[in-house]
Amino acid sequence: MTSSTPASKLTYAQYLHIEELLGLQVPRSDPAEHDEMLFIVIHQTYELWFKQVLHELDRAGALLRQSDVWSVLHTLRRVRTILKTLVGQVDIIETMTPRCFESFRSRLDTASGFQSMQFREFEFLLGIKRADVLKYMTEGMPGRDAAMARFEAPSIGDDLHAFLALKGFDVPHDVLMRDVRELYTGDARMEDILEQATRSHPDIEQLLELLLDIDEGFQEWRFRHVQLVRRTIGDKHGTGGSPGVEFLKKTIYMPAFPDLWAVRSRF
Repeated sequence: MTSSTPASKLTYAQYLHIEELLGLQVPRSDPAEHDEMLFIVIHQTYELWFKQVLHELDRAGALLRQSDVWSVLHTLRRVRTILKTLVGQVDIIETMTPRCFESFRSRLDTASGFQSMQFREFEFLLGIKRADVLKYMTEGMPGRDAAMARFEAPSIGDDLHAFLALKGFDVPHDVLMRDVRELYTGDARMEDILEQATRSHPDIEQLLELLLDIDEGFQEWRFRHVQLVRRTIGDKHGTGGSPGVEFLKKTIYMPAFPDLWAVRSRF
């Protein structure tokens, strides 16, 4: 009879790769400036939340095209809550003064949050597709291929149009077959459909309100981010030559779902 050694039990640290995770915060200043750790942790945390949001919105899009409204409501509520967390994290990094940032800013060299390809994926998945940002997404940039794939793919707005068609609404053919690489700027015919759906289908009304919550939350995050940049570096260009505040300000009120905003005046 042979004896067997009990298999080692999986630990919390092993499952979450805690040792590797906590080794990823590496300040470049020497000696390390105190606030550089905060700067790294906040931005790494944002990237993790962006990853989760993309994961959730991919599911939401698939559920919309399956006409599974109740499941998509649950998923969109989660995205809405994550957006509130993204906005709330700005309060933390705003505890860093301009002088504290300046103490290590030169160590960032050409690195800039403007290069976040997951944020571009988030934008593109919401349907905010602007050709002018593509020039900043240079060949070979890590994550560029994934972001470009999002740019070429349907957005959540396109998924919504497909969902409404599945529900029997007369979505115009040219809307369903539009070039998904173009920024969708709204259509009065879709406003008619959204008004009809809102008045006749309480479940769809909930869906549309959640999408508007997400759109508003994304705009709120943009506003807080612009104000953060203004109070940290003023009117300077960002690191790596990124355009800075003036460019960011142009995006604040750019809606992901223009028809959902336009139809409000009908009620």
